[in-house]
Order: sequence, then structure tokens, then C-alpha cells
Amino acid sequence: MTGDEPFVAAVKPLVDAIGGAMLPPGEAGPEDIVLAWEGADVVAVRLPQLAESLDHILAAMERKAGRPLSGLDRKAKQEVVRTLEARGAFAVRHGVETVASALGVSRFTVYNYLNREKDV
Repeated sequence: MTGDEPFVAAVKPLVDAIGGAMLPPGEAGPEDIVLAWEGADVVAVRLPQLAESLDHILAAMERKAGRPLSGLDRKAKQEVVRTLEARGAFAVRHGVETVASALGVSRFTVYNYLNREKDV
């Protein structure tokens, strides 16, 4: 490689945050995104499936909280639901069920948290 290492290093935190994978441009498939630097293809990014992204987001939220999301208090769980809604988590098939399981609450409770936000 030439001067592309700083570019790859700069992109890596973003790719990690979304749960993607980086691979050589020559191994890119039709769904992958090839990134170029100074006119040359440098790295390909394989985006995760939406369901995988939700799992990745939940894991990152647990790391940030320093404990399982199920151990959070009610107010913190409501904040998690607000954050996930803003990120489109509930557009994913089985998103409510996945979030409810991670929070240790029922689907009904997640829907209540979502509806409560709409009433405010």
C-alpha cells in the first residue's frame, strides 16, 4: 500500500460502529461499497444486514452502559428505546422483539415506551 493507510485508519472506526467489515477492493461483491483514495480503490466495505446492525447497536449500547441493558432502570430503558427509534431500529423485522429481549421487558412495554414519546 501507499499513502492509503491513514485513509483506512480513518474509516475503520465508522465501519466498526455500524458493524461492517473491511476487505480488499478485489474481493468486493456487488452489494459492497468500494472506497477510493487519491484516484485508487483502497478498501471495500461490506455493510451488515439490518438485523445484524441492530444486534451490533445493542451490544455497543451495553458496552457504553457498562452492563447488560436489562439491568438499567426504567428511565434509562426508555432512553435506549428513544435512541433506537431515532436510529430506525424498529423498522427492522422483529426489531421490537429483539429490543424487548435485550432490555428484559415485554414487547408491550417497548410499545408503551414508543407511544409515550409520541404523546409528549
